Amino acid sequence: MSRPFVFIDRPIPAEAEAYIGQYCEYAIWNRREKMPREVLLENMSKAAGLLTAGRKVDQSLLDVSPQLRAVSTISVGYNHFDIEAMKARGVIGTHTPDVLTETVADLVFGLMLSSARRIAELDRYVKEGRWKENDGESLFGVDVHHASLGIIGMGRIGEAIARRAKFGFEMDVRYSGRSRKPEAEERYGAVYMSMEELLKSSDFIVLMTPLTAETEKLIGREQFRLMKSGAIFINASRGRTVDEAALIEALQEGRIRAAGLDVFEKEPVPADNPLLAMPNVVALPHIGSATSRTRFDMAMLAARNLVMAVTGQRPPNVIPELK
Repeated sequence: MSRPFVFIDRPIPAEAEAYIGQYCEYAIWNRREKMPREVLLENMSKAAGLLTAGRKVDQSLLDVSPQLRAVSTISVGYNHFDIEAMKARGVIGTHTPDVLTETVADLVFGLMLSSARRIAELDRYVKEGRWKENDGESLFGVDVHHASLGIIGMGRIGEAIARRAKFGFEMDVRYSGRSRKPEAEERYGAVYMSMEELLKSSDFIVLMTPLTAETEKLIGREQFRLMKSGAIFINASRGRTVDEAALIEALQEGRIRAAGLDVFEKEPVPADNPLLAMPNVVALPHIGSATSRTRFDMAMLAARNLVMAVTGQRPPNVIPELK
């Protein structure tokens, strides 16, 4: 019996590549630079599976992939999947939840602490030789401990953030989302409330919702106007969940104190984006899950998902819309 052929559109750990090789014929793009889309399309005519991370899977790709049965993404987010087109073709899509939960939650707290205590800003201040003996209150930040934290999107990562907030910093945790999470309420004392109430009452607001048609630009001018004047806004979800022009305006006008951002509307973020010139903005290059261990685990999970899908088994991490 012939083995299915799969295409891998980026370098992956040797262990993940070897695992795929046990069960499949494969080709891989092993260069550091991103593979051109035309190269991908040229390799998809006989592929039963595709291993990717953020590559757009749309009708144009499906049209040249008559044998495609599954796409496995090395990410928890899958907004790069055209769900309806994949559903119409019967193509399975899988992702990598759970393995990155704790790593992303760590990063969110890093953004909160850095924004509140102005760590990145004051690091530059010292290194640029501007530290003076009489700086005093000009260097003050705000406390994270015992402050109120509002989490928009209480999924796995949201709960991991809530755990750190409650037991590490004794924060007052509140959350909003499509449904209540009684276990999170019991474990972390989290209070469920409307997004409007959350925005009005939270010192820190963390956005962790997935990007969907409903959540695109979920946070805009109206939402920033509802926030407390000293609020700090953190986004580690997807850049397009926020109206970036409204965020820039809210910071420029002093309606919120600061922002910590791991994601942007356009990535890589253009050098002339006003956010990059603001001392009260901590900007990271979308590194939420970027530790060696976590990225290894994600690649291995994606490899297992792919192999199971193309060998007739049901992978455990099929995205909800395609189950």
